[in-house]
Amino acid sequence: MELADKIQELMDERGITKYRLAKETGVSYTGVTKILTGQTKHPQIDSLKLIANYFNKPLDYFTVDEGEDTQLIPEWATSKDVADFKQMLEEDQPILFDGVPIEGEKRQRVMDMLTGLFWEAKELNKKTYGKKKKGASKDDKE
Repeated sequence: MELADKIQELMDERGITKYRLAKETGVSYTGVTKILTGQTKHPQIDSLKLIANYFNKPLDYFTVDEGEDTQLIPEWATSKDVADFKQMLEEDQPILFDGVPIEGEKRQRVMDMLTGLFWEAKELNKKTYGKKKKGASKDDKE
């Protein structure tokens, strides 16, 4: 179920309009409308947190699709990391090898490898830039 569908379903259950959701969450009416129409597929995390809090739902209720293999998502991944990953997968560009499209089961295998590489690169990036921000640790100096 898409993000817009999840929010709309919660709104319908509670009889809430877009205007009321915007007013009571502090998310702009335009922002709510763009999310609900699908114009904004990856809203700012702050807006999504406000909506999640309003409906008393965890943030991952909106960021993880039902049936999605959450085993592939590392524990340290933030909701922004998950959104980046989803954006990469949603681009759905053809995968080519030597100019020939890779399709079917072979394409899925390539996507699985890309998934692993994506999370490995994200983790390395966090470790690398985390050290620069915090300074070198004692272990690094030895």
